[in-house]
Amino acid sequence: MSRYLKWSEVPYGGETKPPTDPVNPLAGSWPTTYIKRRGNRFYSPSGPIRFRIPHPNDIDWEAELKVVQETLDNITPKQIQIAKYWGTGVATKQWTPIIDRLIDTYGVTPPYAARILEAVQAGINDTFVTGWYYKYVWDVARPIQYDQDLEPILCTPRFPTYISGHSAIAGCAEVMLSYFFPGEAKRLHQLAEEAAVSRLYAGVHFKVDNKAALEMGRQIGGIAVAQLSRQRNSSGEKIDTPYFKDLHARLQPAPYRQAIPYPFKNTCTSNTRSLESKPKLFIPNKNWKR
Repeated sequence: MSRYLKWSEVPYGGETKPPTDPVNPLAGSWPTTYIKRRGNRFYSPSGPIRFRIPHPNDIDWEAELKVVQETLDNITPKQIQIAKYWGTGVATKQWTPIIDRLIDTYGVTPPYAARILEAVQAGINDTFVTGWYYKYVWDVARPIQYDQDLEPILCTPRFPTYISGHSAIAGCAEVMLSYFFPGEAKRLHQLAEEAAVSRLYAGVHFKVDNKAALEMGRQIGGIAVAQLSRQRNSSGEKIDTPYFKDLHARLQPAPYRQAIPYPFKNTCTSNTRSLESKPKLFIPNKNWKR
């Protein structure tokens, strides 16, 4: 029995009915590259994967909600800027320019650039597929469903909260790009951490969503790197020759301008910060299942 609110059973704040427009609910069954799913388990070439993330029944969601409320009550202009930057467009939007800048900075050859792009994006795909599987299996409600008066900075996405897709791919991208560009590992770690916490600043995720997702993404990234590092060319030599020298690539987000601007829609039917209200704890209707 679930000990938490279900995303599919509770309205978003500002709406009257539970969401009926789930985004890609079957994406958890899509093809993957480095890992495989059989039934309700995921496997690497070395065997079953035990993801180091807590089951939602073991999480105190009321305590997690308080963190979201306190964050939004004390939000700073810089935190809003971070939330909007990483939250603009799909989760991959901010990482693709980072990969391109690394390729340019390090003078990567055309074939090797293609390998890096394919390898990292395949890892990101695996991470999304895995994350989407758990999102819809667990069906955990969003902060805006626990607190009907919550005012997120951004529109709350139309899929379950746990785990965070943005944070998961940030963890995977960090590990995989650090494999190809170890000289930039410190900066890549900082970017992944910022991408994850941006979802808390936005008010669309709980802190635990981001922490668990970073862990899972990094784990999948490590599985991918282990496979890449064993690959050889026709002469028996390792294909990958990581760039250990730090050339201090000028990586986004500073100055927090989109590398590829686009006029995304920024209105939604659920509550956002533009509405004047104070957060208060939402007590679910007794007819909604827990």
